[in-house]
Formats: sequence, structure tokens, C-alpha cells
Amino acid sequence: MDDDTQNLPVTICILRRARLGKEKEFEQLLSNIIASASEFPGHLGTNVFRPNDSDNPEYRIIFKFDLVSNLQRWEESQERRRWMELAKPLTEGDGTLEKFTGLETWFTLPAKKAIIPPPRYKMAFITWLAIFSLINVINFLFAPILNVLPPLVRTFVLTLTLVLLMTYVVMPQMTKIFSQWLYPHR
Repeated sequence: MDDDTQNLPVTICILRRARLGKEKEFEQLLSNIIASASEFPGHLGTNVFRPNDSDNPEYRIIFKFDLVSNLQRWEESQERRRWMELAKPLTEGDGTLEKFTGLETWFTLPAKKAIIPPPRYKMAFITWLAIFSLINVINFLFAPILNVLPPLVRTFVLTLTLVLLMTYVVMPQMTKIFSQWLYPHR
């Protein structure tokens, strides 16, 4: 990543395939890797999407860091190198790794081999549509409660609610609803 992205949050997506019969050992190793990564500065969380069928037996592991530079500290650490050595006999191949530093991480479809974000204008439109709708719904439903709060607290509650809903509820649904438009060649 170039110098312009060093101060951006980053998400990395790793696809790994556990060797047949080594799934339990891989799961334990994965737990240890996640615990180790969580001790590094800037680690924001990890999500693991386990294989859900025999057609797609890959694990999708998502690590999030607050800065690209903090991710690089983890990636270049002796600790991570040791974990990767321990993973070799438990996994097939080298797997794949992709890094994202923008809103494109909201626009991912589950169980796909690679994350190729749609064009930015499509992401911007879907994001605007979701935020516009959410703000209006939140204001309509919770205006009596929000209006009695001081402006700074009201903004805090509104933005926190908006970000949580966007990340965990709205954008995954919007991506599914608009998948044909966002990903016309899939």
C-alpha cells in the first residue's frame, strides 16, 4: 500500500482451506492466531466465516486494524510468522489475501471467492440511499427521545446507531437487494 493509505483503517480478507481431517487443529490454531492478533496495537476485531458447504470449503477470515501501519506491524511480526509456520501442515496451499482501505468492505457478498468491489459511484449511491433512509427512520421513530438530549449527545447517539445499523444490518441487506446492479457479471 502506498504512503497515502498508511493512516487509513484497513480490512484484510484471508481465504484458507483446512486439510481434510485437520479441521479441529486448524480451528484451535485459528483461535490462537486471533487471540495473538488482538494483542497488537490497532486491532479492531476479527470475523471468521466457516465453510458452509462442501462446494466452498474455505474459511474466510477478516482482520480489521485502525491503521495500515498497525496491520503492517502485525504482518511483519515474529509472532505472526510463527503462526503461519504452524498453519502450513494444517492447510492446503497458501490461500489468498486481499486488503481494503475504504467503504468497499461494506459491499461484499458472502461465500464468494474474491472480493471485487463495485464501481465507486454505485457504492456512493447505495451508501447515500441507506444513510438517507436510516436517518429519516431514526428521526421519525426516536425524535421525542433525541430532541431532549443536548446536541452533542444527540449526535453521538444518532451516529453510533447509524454506524452500527449500517455495518451489521443495512449494508449487508442492501448489498443483497442490489447485487444484480452492483455485480452485473456474477
